[in-house]
Amino acid sequence: MRLLVLLVVLTACGTQAGAPERACTAIGAMPGISVAIAPSVAARFGGTAGIDVCWNGSCHGYPVVLTPATTAVATPCTGGPDDTCGARMRETGGKTGFATVPGLPAAPVTLTFSGETVSVTPELVYPNGPACGAGGPQAKITVDEKGVR
Repeated sequence: MRLLVLLVVLTACGTQAGAPERACTAIGAMPGISVAIAPSVAARFGGTAGIDVCWNGSCHGYPVVLTPATTAVATPCTGGPDDTCGARMRETGGKTGFATVPGLPAAPVTLTFSGETVSVTPELVYPNGPACGAGGPQAKITVDEKGVR
């Protein structure tokens, strides 16, 4: 009996009663800049672009591969008991891309995209939630008829 009690106590160590364990996966988050180009200006851009990122007195250029932006669209449901509903992806007419920027700080940087310079502050991202630690810092810029912001 003592062995059984000891086994139960040792098994429960480190967990709260009734709380499921929170597993941290090996998923990561690359440091970099996400680019979202609005449909209204997407025709101005080809399949690749460049972005210059500067901090601590140093600037470097990084490639951005642009792909069609998509959004989820619900599929119709008939309402029957065996009905399954879902979603499909539809292109928006915009473009999207990501520039991996090794060493990007979680601090203000200046970047130049499509001839316009803006300041952004990348923030640490938590792909598994805050309890699992941070991935790399990331920032996002949007390009539309008003420019880069």
